[in-house]
Amino acid sequence: MFVQGPPGSGKTTLAVERLRYLVRQGMPTTAILVLLPQRLLATPYHQALRDPALGPAGAVDILTFDGLARRIIRLFWPLIGDRAGFAHPTHPPIFLTVETAQYFMDHLIAPLIEQERYFEAITIERGRLLSQLLDNLNKAALIGIPLSEVAERLKGAWTGEAAHRRVFDQVSACVQQFRRYCLAHNLLDFSLQIETFVQHLYPQPAVRAYLFERYRHLIVDNLEEDTPVVHDVLAEWVRHCDSAFIVYDEQGGHRIFLGADPASAARLGDACEHRWEFRRSLVAPADVLHLAYHIGLSLNREGARKLLQQMDGAGAVPDFRRALHRPGDQEHRFHPQMLDWVAEQIEHLVREESVSPREIVVLAPFVGDALRFALLSKLAARGIPARSHRPSRALWDEPAARCMLTLAQLAHPHWQLPPLRFDVVLALMQAIAGMDLVRAWLLTEVVYRPGQNPWLSSFHNVQGDTRARITPALGERYELLRTWLLDYRQAHPDGEEPVDHFLGRLFGEVLSRHGFGFHHDGALPSPIPATLPALDSARVAAQLIESAHKFRQALEMVPGSAHDLPLGARFIQMVRRGLLAATYLQGERAIPQEAVLLAPAYSFLMTNRFVDYQFWLDIGSMGWWERIYQPLTHPYVLRRDWEIGRPWNDEDEFNARQEALYRLVLGLAYRCRRGIYVGICDLSEQGYEQRGPLLQAIQSALRRVR
Repeated sequence: MFVQGPPGSGKTTLAVERLRYLVRQGMPTTAILVLLPQRLLATPYHQALRDPALGPAGAVDILTFDGLARRIIRLFWPLIGDRAGFAHPTHPPIFLTVETAQYFMDHLIAPLIEQERYFEAITIERGRLLSQLLDNLNKAALIGIPLSEVAERLKGAWTGEAAHRRVFDQVSACVQQFRRYCLAHNLLDFSLQIETFVQHLYPQPAVRAYLFERYRHLIVDNLEEDTPVVHDVLAEWVRHCDSAFIVYDEQGGHRIFLGADPASAARLGDACEHRWEFRRSLVAPADVLHLAYHIGLSLNREGARKLLQQMDGAGAVPDFRRALHRPGDQEHRFHPQMLDWVAEQIEHLVREESVSPREIVVLAPFVGDALRFALLSKLAARGIPARSHRPSRALWDEPAARCMLTLAQLAHPHWQLPPLRFDVVLALMQAIAGMDLVRAWLLTEVVYRPGQNPWLSSFHNVQGDTRARITPALGERYELLRTWLLDYRQAHPDGEEPVDHFLGRLFGEVLSRHGFGFHHDGALPSPIPATLPALDSARVAAQLIESAHKFRQALEMVPGSAHDLPLGARFIQMVRRGLLAATYLQGERAIPQEAVLLAPAYSFLMTNRFVDYQFWLDIGSMGWWERIYQPLTHPYVLRRDWEIGRPWNDEDEFNARQEALYRLVLGLAYRCRRGIYVGICDLSEQGYEQRGPLLQAIQSALRRVR
């Protein structure tokens, strides 16, 4: 069964009911596979299986394609270890996370950058450089092309200065060297997991027999967000199973930058015996869709006219002006004025119209620290709970993680990584309940002596006015923290315990105790409601500990990975460079949801969540329309349907941006039940005048319906 339709039409609900039906009919749960493009979408399936009405049931495999690949690689490793080119086929495979893959990539290319001047022609942060190199590896695996073809495609599409083409040769050299290193040490990053499964395992008769015989019933959701190699495998798999229920979102494909290919996904409709098409959204009202339709007309998108079919028969003639809320006569010249208006409107919805805070989401192209603090502070001043979701935020940017890592540096002076004085100030503010910036700075000035042993002196030596200003109560808490760090050093005079063990003990034995910043009664004042700071700190601490654990596991298993610095010091250096954190789902589930959500627009779309009201911030910003700066890769050129050697010209770029903006607007509209508020200001957050395409499209739509 191939089920297609717009978002909110009931496709996933039907897929969940299909899962419940299979379980109720007594199908072995081990024979059911639910395949998703990302783990965030698994929540409704897990909730359905926890329903007591189903009775006792075994576990159902709810996996992503790479999760399935890892499972099969572990199971059949002896069959293909040698054939796939790994140097040690008798040793177990080592699976890398995003972070550990970036670490090994950084380790390999650092000499090339520092000695051979690789990538000197571009300006880019080290973390983004590493992620784009890995992205090229991933794209090659997900569309099924050899690594050698990546540079050929990128050079063929380049229309800028000819000298820049050598950068793509450097990209090729880096990814090829990384691949050789992985094969030599049994390391499997995401790309090598996919390649090993698709090219070496899946063609094996024994592997295919295992998959086809075990998983007799398939449920595939959001097929359009998956990649061509996944579609290739499923196109054959559906012919061998007893039942397949495939869900295709006609307006999806938001993960194009991650390899999603809606056109490739659509061909699976021909592989299924039955096709069921939903034509109407059960969530988005006609007025909201009417807004998306008119924005599509303003952007000159052919797909916009298809929306008219979904608005037919909706009763009253749709008018997007009923669903679109603007500042009206209020002219917001500056960014803070717009945020004040947004906070006022949210307060009105919550107080006057009894809208639940969880039914409100505030969206922007990007959510920086300044925007997060400003808006959440304004909402907190009005007593409205709010939270933010930024999945690509680096660990070092999290105050709780920065605090724990700074304390780790203080506990290990033999690492020769003395923290900056300001980092110590921030760590004391975060770690000790009631410690403000002034007292933390004063205390640091008195007790922090990186040239002495120990680096932190006792509060008992502080006398007079300084002691009174810091207060004895805060000094006592500082002394407890200092004593714990000193006891740890004395207990490990000749070495150290694993860094993840240290961080776990630091959190459990000190920071989570009453009187310290990670305890629910002692968290710092925050623009987040009172119960959330400690929970947020605990979430970050758990993420940091898990990241350190996986980092240690990977490095300890790699032969010949000896280094002058201890492993803990290398982990801290990696985090300080701003390498991105992997996605940790347990943290998102642990945060109370009864709060206004602030998130990047695309991140919100990826959660497939529906709300009553959306606020689109700063619609004049070019960030709604522009692609992220990616000088080392290209999401459109590295697609299966791109012709090698064809230049990517200005017209291609313009059309891609127009289409991406329309898909974004359409995706947001389908996930809105009642209304959309648009924030407008003359000057951007940085102080520049702006009139981006989204603002122009909405203004054009308003002129059209006058």
